[in-house]
Order: sequence, then structure tokens, then C-alpha cells
Amino acid sequence: MLYRIGRALFRCFFTLFFRLRAIGMENVPKHGAVVLCGNHTSLLDPPLLGTPLKRMVHFMAKAELFDIPVLGAVISKVGAFPVKRGGVSRDSIRLAVQLLRDGNMLGVFPEGSRNNAGGMGKKGAASLALKSGAAVVPVAIVGTYSLFRRMTIVYGKPLDLSAYAGASSEDLELATEAIMKEIRRLHSTYSKA
Repeated sequence: MLYRIGRALFRCFFTLFFRLRAIGMENVPKHGAVVLCGNHTSLLDPPLLGTPLKRMVHFMAKAELFDIPVLGAVISKVGAFPVKRGGVSRDSIRLAVQLLRDGNMLGVFPEGSRNNAGGMGKKGAASLALKSGAAVVPVAIVGTYSLFRRMTIVYGKPLDLSAYAGASSEDLELATEAIMKEIRRLHSTYSKA
């Protein structure tokens, strides 16, 4: 219930202040495990990633946020779960894989941090998808969050990562690069639109 209320409020916020346009929502499977992989430029990216969709999106969030009394309770109720700084713990990975095996949707930013925008990408998204059998949907967030300027979110077609199912370190790097390449392609295509 809290998630639906928050999504409605964010939808109004993004529509009013950033003229949100969502493209390709039909590419996001309506059921089953999905990893949404998006580029990361702002603290507003996580709510933006899930706002246009009807399904709940789970996110890893810094463990310190859960120590803030009201905020910690709210983000727990809207599907976030803690991850420690400096690396993802086994417990966080296990929880993420279990969420996916249970047919949920997980939002991941393969770049890792906002400061790594345009970087090579981290292997976590590919690893989670391959371990759980989840569909991988590339997502491009296009725009700069400037008030009253258009923000566009583009959901691409699910990627076939079956060629990287060996899950060796090299396979994960290649799978991650395939994800990042498609995010960059979508971003480039819709930046010009």
C-alpha cells in the first residue's frame, strides 16, 4: 500500500516538475523475475526507475540509511534492503537472488555509483541475473533533472544473456559489457529524440 502511494506521488512529482515521458514499458515482463539495469546520474534515479511501472521494484540501499529512524522504516516498507559500504555482503546477494527466484523485480545500476557514469560497469547485475534466471531489461534515463525540462526513461527489450551462462569472471565481464552497451545505445538514441 505504501509503495503504491509513494509511486503515485512520485509520478505526479516527475510529471509536473520534469515532464516525465516513459517509453517501452511494454518491454518489462508483467510477471516473473526481472533485473532492471539503468544508468545512474542522480539520487532521483531509483524512484524514477520504478515510477512508470505497475510492479514493485526492490533496491539495495546503503545500510546507514536504515539507521535513520523514520527513513529506515519507510524504505524497508517500499522494498529496499541494506547493503554495506565497500562491497556487497553475502547476505545482500542471497536476499537479492531469493527476491528474484520468488519472481520479483530488482532495480540495479551496473555503473555502481553516480560518479562512475559512463564507466565500464560492475558485474553484480549480470551475476544476479545469471544466478536467478531473471530477465534483464536495460533502462536509459535521459535528461538532467532540470526543473520543467523533459526527462525520459526508456525501457529496452530484455537481453538474452544465455551465451554468458558459464558465469566465469570473463563471462560476467562480457555480460556486463553487453548490458552497458545496450543502455548506452538507448541513451544515445533517445538523447537525440
